[in-house]
Amino acid sequence: MRRGWALGLAGLLASLALTGCGSNPAGVDGDISDDWRPMSEPKPFVPDNEVCHTSAVESGYLAAYAPVDCATTHVTETVHVGAFDGTGGKPPAPGEKSYQTAYAECGAKATAFLGGDWRSARLNLGLVLPAPEAWQGGSRWFRCDLAETRSLDDNSMASRDGSLKGALTKPSALRYGCFTPKIAKEVVQEMVAIACTKSHRSEFVGVYAAPEKSYKSFLDDEETIHKACLDIVATYAKLPKDGNLPARTGTIYYYPTTAEWDQGNRGVKCFSWDSGRTFTRSIKNGGTGLLPVN
Repeated sequence: MRRGWALGLAGLLASLALTGCGSNPAGVDGDISDDWRPMSEPKPFVPDNEVCHTSAVESGYLAAYAPVDCATTHVTETVHVGAFDGTGGKPPAPGEKSYQTAYAECGAKATAFLGGDWRSARLNLGLVLPAPEAWQGGSRWFRCDLAETRSLDDNSMASRDGSLKGALTKPSALRYGCFTPKIAKEVVQEMVAIACTKSHRSEFVGVYAAPEKSYKSFLDDEETIHKACLDIVATYAKLPKDGNLPARTGTIYYYPTTAEWDQGNRGVKCFSWDSGRTFTRSIKNGGTGLLPVN
């Protein structure tokens, strides 16, 4: 049976071969090699925008990529996906110009997504890059992920439900407001958030964008930071920017960490501070009536 089947197959092949030597049907040229569509070049993976993730990462390994609906419990939310221009041998690192340029783009996109400066709220902005192997394969994307943090003094990420889109276009518990500072030996130990209608001494007034310089020279120039924040307090409270301003209010400020500075974050969070008075309302637009010279 095996031999008969083999002979039959051989005869069939011979018949086909003879048929192939004859004339072709209309529209058939007899050459099948030119009838296959060319295969397209494989495209590197690019993550989705406006999706959420159950954990925070710094490198976006494809095997671990599992976005979830932002209506469900999650930790981070992708608010923008951009692309690097360069073709270096490895992903850029914090402190490098290309990394900081991407981070600046993330900051602008995050602010537009939220409807307000992300640094004015309990939020963390992270830059996620392709894994080194993916970078070698041609991936040049970067991902901008926002996460809610626990407090001004605790930057650990908190799980949340619901998208952050438009979160700062309306009153939100995420926004920094009024605080009761805990101070020991003239050093702020903690800023305890409190409703502005309750007795307090400090209030968030805005963000000072520090100039480009070394981190050490930035820290060494505290007088410049204080004066910049004092100017922001004056604008916020509608106070005259004159020689009496330091007698009307003081400042507390939170500056970026070394790691945040290397990323490209230059935002100093500025707060008003009064050691002799308490308030039961916001100082916004309070003027000299609310903040007379002490």
